[in-house]
Amino acid sequence: MKQNKILSMLGLATRASAVVSGEFMTEKSVKSGAARLVIVGNDASDNTKKNFRNMCEYYHVPFYLYDTKEGLGHAMGKEMRASLAITDDGFAKSLIGHLEEAK
Repeated sequence: MKQNKILSMLGLATRASAVVSGEFMTEKSVKSGAARLVIVGNDASDNTKKNFRNMCEYYHVPFYLYDTKEGLGHAMGKEMRASLAITDDGFAKSLIGHLEEAK
């Protein structure tokens, strides 16, 4: 049930234009300070996971591994997405709470 809640919230955040996705745009939002939360698919490459984990640690942005690239993309109504960043504080706080419960 929690998984559906998280993916539903990602869909809402996408429709509210509070999500950027794809490796380039996610990296850009983290480095510009716009990202409030970064989510990377569990099946992303080890290099992608490591790069985003290190980047988020450096810029003090919460980082989570969740679902699959296909699942994240589907929740956003797009193709597969290995990474995405939430740029809205409200959505980020709510998603972090649900992601912590899902661990």
